[in-house]
Amino acid sequence: MSPDSTPVRLLQISDTHLFADPAGTLYGTNTRETLQRVLGAVSRQSPPDLVLATGDLVHDQPAAYPVLAQMLQPLRAPAAVIAGNHDEAAELHALTASGLDVGGVHRRGNWRILLLNTQVSGKAGGHLGPSELQFLEDGLRAAQGNHVLIALHHHPVPMHSTWLDRIALDNPEDLFAVLDRFDNVRTVIWGHVHQESDSQRRGVRLLSTPSTCVQFLPRSEQFAVDKKPPGMRWLNLHANGRIDTEIQWLEKR
Repeated sequence: MSPDSTPVRLLQISDTHLFADPAGTLYGTNTRETLQRVLGAVSRQSPPDLVLATGDLVHDQPAAYPVLAQMLQPLRAPAAVIAGNHDEAAELHALTASGLDVGGVHRRGNWRILLLNTQVSGKAGGHLGPSELQFLEDGLRAAQGNHVLIALHHHPVPMHSTWLDRIALDNPEDLFAVLDRFDNVRTVIWGHVHQESDSQRRGVRLLSTPSTCVQFLPRSEQFAVDKKPPGMRWLNLHANGRIDTEIQWLEKR
């Protein structure tokens, strides 16, 4: 646990889309290679207090879950994951067996980090079911006196991209109805959209994070791939609730 004077340092990686085959590619990009480059860049910096992997860990191939666990191991940092639409939530036990946490509440300093499952099997869009909404409410109530970061896979606000907003979280009003009853939520972070964004809603910072492999072109009516390189998000969570965050992009090859 970090002392009050030391920010909690989080690393968010998302949409790793790993394949069981080391040569597997997504839109022409070898996802295992780009993740290795991202993690190599991480290893050359001060280690995070927690790594969050926010969904689409694999690309419809549960056999690749042990690969993710093995690739994260050299960081020697605790890691927690949530499922995305290309994951199979029931298969995430392979990660639990490797020492990774799936979902849950994580306590770091004066912060509580709540991981929500928005995955709906067989669907590209997301949904927060009654049990997840109850988990969220219980977690926020238990965290009174602490600052809270919430992580999920699907975007709860429009990205102003027609095709992408069709596969968003389908009940964001239920999420925000819970959040609006509490004053300790500082930020909501997600993946899924393969692009960076930073906005505010009622004093809560809303952050999307690029993929460790391929990015999607922002504000595109139809599906399109961006030219931006693989990326990750760093967050420094201060004891007073302040958040410093930046996207680290890999150099283009």
